[in-house]
Amino acid sequence: MPTRYLLMQTIWSRLKVPSLLCLTLSARLLAVDLEGELGLAKSATKNLLPADSDQAWSEIEAEAKPPAPPAEWRLQAPSSEQVLEFRKKKASGAALAADKAKEFQRRFKEHPKVGEALKLQRRLLEASISLGNTNRRPELKALRPDPEAEREIEETRVVNRRIEEAVAKARRQQGQGKDSVLIEFEAGLRQIQKENMNRPEIYRAFMEIAQLRGGEKSKELVAEILKAKGASRDIKDAALKLQKTFERLGKPVDVQFTALDGRKINLSEMKGKVVLIDFWATWCGPCVAEMTNVVAAFDQLQPKGFEIVGISFDEDKQAFANFVKKNKMVWPQYFEGTGWNNKFAKEFGIRGIPTMWLIDRQGNLRDLEARSDLVKKVEKLLSEK
Repeated sequence: MPTRYLLMQTIWSRLKVPSLLCLTLSARLLAVDLEGELGLAKSATKNLLPADSDQAWSEIEAEAKPPAPPAEWRLQAPSSEQVLEFRKKKASGAALAADKAKEFQRRFKEHPKVGEALKLQRRLLEASISLGNTNRRPELKALRPDPEAEREIEETRVVNRRIEEAVAKARRQQGQGKDSVLIEFEAGLRQIQKENMNRPEIYRAFMEIAQLRGGEKSKELVAEILKAKGASRDIKDAALKLQKTFERLGKPVDVQFTALDGRKINLSEMKGKVVLIDFWATWCGPCVAEMTNVVAAFDQLQPKGFEIVGISFDEDKQAFANFVKKNKMVWPQYFEGTGWNNKFAKEFGIRGIPTMWLIDRQGNLRDLEARSDLVKKVEKLLSEK
């Protein structure tokens, strides 16, 4: 779908950082003609694809996927310049993938995917043009009409408009807290679902709610997404990862590392303690805002058997070390310097921070949402024998 390549942020971005949506819409309304800046050729003059047809098709499928927005945009709204630069990147990538789809049709005419290559070429050109690469319009116009694609475009436009309306209505509940916002948003989505049962946009929104709600509601939404025929493959993959996280409850968590200060940490050797695993970063506004409560909980409960293990998503080691020292965070910190690509983020499928897990005295994972009522939850686990 062409709208896959528009700069659509996640539903959480819209709910958590309203200014991000404003920046996104502003960038669209700028109607910037990027053809000069992108310097994209109308067509490639040399072969872009490998000689093997199946390998060529795999390459096209991979490059047709738009780049995801930077992870830090979930927590901090980008500037208009950053949004525009990201649009350029997406426009350029879509145009290049369109060239490859065109080449595939020319070189591999007998391949069973040649029809899909034509559809993909059209959608990629539409995406690139919508993002400002207007010099590809003649090429798109020269392609024969695709009624199916036109219907899909219109349906997508209508569903996205309805979802935006549901977002706006849900945001009116912000004064009542996150759960109230998400409950209202889900109610709006259910109404849309009655009219458009199998639209992938709806299940994408359900996935965002599942990642934020926690508890049984998240499990119910994940199960629904995994069964849904209309959910796209990437959303089902994300749902499966979240389901695996739920399955970790009640089981030991393997965390071993050498801390920033040189301490050797092995969670299995901390049995008898209640341990908070705090996935966080110094650039994460909510993480920093929460740190006062975390430090207070540690000072209050550490003598009773409470410990903390920090997993950092930072990249600047010195800045991170300075922050830890300044804020008197005396517990061990894991620092890899790779941001969202650190090994524990990948292993545990961490998709947002702050994320806080609680490990009981037996070394089993007991809580995936420890951020709320942290002291009460720790005291309860400490009281267990």
